[in-house]
Amino acid sequence: MATKIRLQRHGKKGKPFYYVVVADSRAPRDGRFIERLGSYNPNTNPATIEVNFEKALDWINKGAQPTDTCRAILSYKGILYKKHLEGGVKKGALTEEQAEAKFNEWVQSKDSKVQGKKEGLTSSKEEARKAALAAEAKKKADRAAAIAAKNTPPAEEAVEEEAPEAPAEDAPAEEGAE
Repeated sequence: MATKIRLQRHGKKGKPFYYVVVADSRAPRDGRFIERLGSYNPNTNPATIEVNFEKALDWINKGAQPTDTCRAILSYKGILYKKHLEGGVKKGALTEEQAEAKFNEWVQSKDSKVQGKKEGLTSSKEEARKAALAAEAKKKADRAAAIAAKNTPPAEEAVEEEAPEAPAEDAPAEEGAE
């Protein structure tokens, strides 16, 4: 029986969510499967991938062929690299300890890259939020200045109104003196 490691689609329209499954190659995409290996959620950034490492490696070693997307997912998680290193151990090119050391080094570098991307995304999100708050504060200050300018009378008219009143008060005092 030819087996494939492939994605089984779930989720609503526009929000896909996938299970990584081992299925007979003749079975329909969302139909019967042999074993579920994990899940893949492309809606998050970075995408959330959960795969049972041991089961997936076992199925790869048994000869299950991954589809293109599943091959990328398995490669991202290091399953195909682990299979590659195990092949080197079987041929005698590496010892078990050397292969394990190489794999652990690769896992650490991969984790640091993923963590760097997550930090970059959160920092860019924070910068965008701060820029939006600054723009909003500037817009609010401009609006408040415009309202204040509209509500206060112009300075020239106020001076003209006050000036004629002062001589008018002096005029009746002069009439009473005459």
